[in-house]
Amino acid sequence: MKTITLKIILFALLAAGLASCNNTRKGVVPYQSMETVCLNSEHDGSHTVRAWGKGRYLGDAKEQAKKNAVYDCLFKGILRGQGGCEARPIVAEANAREKYQAYFDKFFADGGDYLEYVSMKDRRPGSWTHARMKGGITCSMVVRVDYPGLRARLREDGVLK
Repeated sequence: MKTITLKIILFALLAAGLASCNNTRKGVVPYQSMETVCLNSEHDGSHTVRAWGKGRYLGDAKEQAKKNAVYDCLFKGILRGQGGCEARPIVAEANAREKYQAYFDKFFADGGDYLEYVSMKDRRPGSWTHARMKGGITCSMVVRVDYPGLRARLREDGVLK
């Protein structure tokens, strides 16, 4: 009798445990890639992208998202997103970030020159979202990056040839 009761209790606990694994509950956030994604390519050569940033405060997270958008356009390229929107990295030289470290440290400083090449022209509902996470805030923003302007600036400053 004891073994049958023990088996029933174990089965009930197992069933309750499996039922609690259902991820349709409220509050469960699905996994999202935090990779910069191209949303649109404009006629002037600029690209509208969704970029992510993390920070202690919302303002820091937004600033970091803008930096990440410009950084990805410069060194990584935007390879995911809408069809026909793929953009190669502007700086194709290997180890350019390290070679011109002083230049790019100043360029990406808080309030630095990178802000001239990122804009919030695409203000619409859902153009930015944020979530409080352990250790800070994660923010997603839709921004427009001026590819031709960045390319011209880097040529003018001697980073591109």
